[in-house]
Amino acid sequence: MGLPPRPRLFTVGGMNSHTVIRRYRDADQDAVCDLWSRASQQAHPFIEGEGEGERARLLREVYLARAENWVAERDGVVTGLLGLLGVGGGGDRAVEIGGLFVAPEAQGGGIGRELLEHAAARYGALTLEVFEENARARRFYAHLGFTEGGRRIDDRTGHPLLTMEREAPLRSVSWLHVRAGRLLSVRTRGNDTFYLPGGKYEPGETARQALSRELSEELGLRIAAEELSEAFVVHDVAHGKNGRRLHMTCFTGGPQDIEPAPGREIAEYAWFDRAESFERCAPAHRQVVDRLVAQGRMTA
Repeated sequence: MGLPPRPRLFTVGGMNSHTVIRRYRDADQDAVCDLWSRASQQAHPFIEGEGEGERARLLREVYLARAENWVAERDGVVTGLLGLLGVGGGGDRAVEIGGLFVAPEAQGGGIGRELLEHAAARYGALTLEVFEENARARRFYAHLGFTEGGRRIDDRTGHPLLTMEREAPLRSVSWLHVRAGRLLSVRTRGNDTFYLPGGKYEPGETARQALSRELSEELGLRIAAEELSEAFVVHDVAHGKNGRRLHMTCFTGGPQDIEPAPGREIAEYAWFDRAESFERCAPAHRQVVDRLVAQGRMTA
């Protein structure tokens, strides 16, 4: 498999470490096959010969060749593998997660979630199959918004597989403006929950263009798109959307001294500390506050 001329790297922030998600390279094969073998044996003890022999050969010679593969790295060590099928099919068809594996020693640290959200950010709706007996994986996917659908018997193993699906996440942009350790938040009319300034994209807009427009409409702020700098991306449950997932890109930039002039949709705005944010704001807002506290921009 050839490498793109300049592979893109996606860094996902954390409190004490970060995960780099990048394209799979031929040089990753031994590390990927090792973590796949150990993770598969742990997840599928009910399958005889799992993680070795013929199934290992299929991974090396077939699955890695057919899928669009991504790996997760922490501190230079490959800790996760994501294989995507049906990429480039067009239409509204969901992309299939052909495989998602995390090294046993790295499980529980958010790597699987980060790989899955990376797939959703690139392709939207997702589908996968999971062994019915793999209760831990089923709980993991359910927690991230997947619902169970069809059931079939796997031809190779004779064990039942369940289909799980998740619709594309809502994509939004938001602005991080901290004043004296407090984060600017807004409340729309008819709503008792506060959100970050920002909103959804309009057709043809980039993230920066969408946010520049939203800040003008919501708060009367004239901030050019080129003045905005991406800070990080948050994945969470979208408030009031029946469990649908949210992909929110957060930006900083623009003037520090501002005088908001709320538009028609905005009932009020306020600067909240951490405690107030947790009491009055949407779930994704709380995750943002934790990030800002970790960065020292807000007090704990």
